[in-house]
Amino acid sequence: MNNQPEPSSSCRVALLTLGHFISDFYSNFLPGLLPVMISTLGLSLTTGGLLVMAQSFAASAMQPVFGYLIDRSGYFWLILVTLPLSAVFISLAGLSGNQALLFAAVLIAGLGNSLFHPLASSMVGKVTAPANRGLAMAVFIGGGNFGFALAPAAVIFVLVRYGVYSLPWLMLPGILLTFVFYKNGLHRIGNTLAAGGYAPGPAWYKSVSLLKLNLTMGLKSWSQIALPTFLPIWLTQQGHPPTLAGGMLTVYLTAGAIGSFIGGYTVDQLGKRITITSSFAICLPAMYYLIVSDQINIFTWIALCISGGALQGTIPASIVWAQEMIPENAAMASGMMLGLSFGLGGLGTALTGAAADVIGLKPAMLWTQATLAAAIPLACWIPENTPDKSPVNTVKQSAR
Repeated sequence: MNNQPEPSSSCRVALLTLGHFISDFYSNFLPGLLPVMISTLGLSLTTGGLLVMAQSFAASAMQPVFGYLIDRSGYFWLILVTLPLSAVFISLAGLSGNQALLFAAVLIAGLGNSLFHPLASSMVGKVTAPANRGLAMAVFIGGGNFGFALAPAAVIFVLVRYGVYSLPWLMLPGILLTFVFYKNGLHRIGNTLAAGGYAPGPAWYKSVSLLKLNLTMGLKSWSQIALPTFLPIWLTQQGHPPTLAGGMLTVYLTAGAIGSFIGGYTVDQLGKRITITSSFAICLPAMYYLIVSDQINIFTWIALCISGGALQGTIPASIVWAQEMIPENAAMASGMMLGLSFGLGGLGTALTGAAADVIGLKPAMLWTQATLAAAIPLACWIPENTPDKSPVNTVKQSAR
């Protein structure tokens, strides 16, 4: 019998949020590292692009697969593997002596990141009461956003100040936090709590609502990924310095982190569907102004903040909604919202780029807004309270 008291729900959410901060920090390690690797290994821009694509596939596309396997196996102890996997391999990637080792390190690190997201987000759902689930998920998502935004600047600082051989020191936060996870029993969460606090629902492949939600968030991700991808190019075409692009991207990501907190709060107060559709409606005019504006002024910055905050603010609602639709596959549901939808958005962004080569960047970006507009009626078509949602006791009675 283990007489050690279990950590509180808020403590567990805080630890998982810190883990998300660290995990997403490692997932955005590559942009700061890539210029050095291009120089030291003589990588072409094509190879650099393939490296980014490989990491994106490993870190995003595999999330639903890992989520499904976790739901089937119940191997929540894998939370102790995720951060060290990402931390060690991405921190050593800068020391790779050839392209094969570099690709291997980046891929393995990406797989660690891909495993963390569905696992940790399903844990947040398990340890949180339904009435507070939106806010808890918002805190969790916000932690990852801040880690993602901080990574490029931190990596570049270490490279400039201490050199590439100092990068392995950056693996320490991930390893130390894993030890804290173990001491607080996070790897035992799946053994003590029921799946998500809801009665069993239909199989994931039979849930029409889940299909609609995946399409909705995929359309949203198209705009969310296309904007920061093509913003630096658009600014260059306008004659602005590259430093402006860096500043605007930082503001966009930071606004997204703040937006996730606001979005999570509104989920608990207003519901999932209203949160998502209203965020899309708020984003459309702001993004339109941002695209058509020929100069950078205070209103451009405001539009940028609204766009980033509104788009990212829908993610907590989407995760909570998906987990309620298929509570027995909560990890897979999280992987769909955090991985699959962004993968679909990445494919759409490629279409935007192809269109930009034909009709120009500004018209292509304006047409991309049509996908966000189409997501609004699609989201309205999803039942707020899905047929598979019926509250049950979240915590199983432990053996006495």
